[in-house]
Amino acid sequence: MTTATAWACSSAMPDEKAEIARGLRRRDPDLLDRLIAKYQHRLLRYLVHLTGRRDLAEDVFQETWIRVLERGHQYDGRHEFGTWLFAIARNLAISHLRRKQTDGLDEMPDGADSALDLTIRREHHERVSAGMQHLSMEFREALELRFLEEMSLDEIAHVTGAPLGTVKSRIYRGVSALQRWLKGARP
Repeated sequence: MTTATAWACSSAMPDEKAEIARGLRRRDPDLLDRLIAKYQHRLLRYLVHLTGRRDLAEDVFQETWIRVLERGHQYDGRHEFGTWLFAIARNLAISHLRRKQTDGLDEMPDGADSALDLTIRREHHERVSAGMQHLSMEFREALELRFLEEMSLDEIAHVTGAPLGTVKSRIYRGVSALQRWLKGARP
């Protein structure tokens, strides 16, 4: 029975991917609404961290969904939709950053708990965010995708177009540099 259950679960994923691929080819507005609802928060958070600017992240976010609508027929269902989506967003963000050659500060909203919890979390978040901004884009991106977006190493490799070994190296080196920065040394 467990083998049959495992097989049913594993075969559901390809069906879902195929359904998404068919829906994108048809430009199904209901499917697009469901995809936006499912991925909007993760995607925007990723773009804010990647670009370091909320206004630019929002522009790239909008452009990403337009690109999904225009080029949805290119999604073939071999990878998770989220992986394909993040790859599109990453490429658009890099294009914007290359064109504008700007650096920004990360402005993420804080939660609303007790004053002490909020202060501690905000101070920790500010230190980590400041440290992340001192990392190279490759390290920052690898850490964001792995720890905030909880992507697998293979998914990160697909999104970034980097070999798996390079992804592992970027994560390791990014964590090391961030730890040094948090301890007071510069990466």
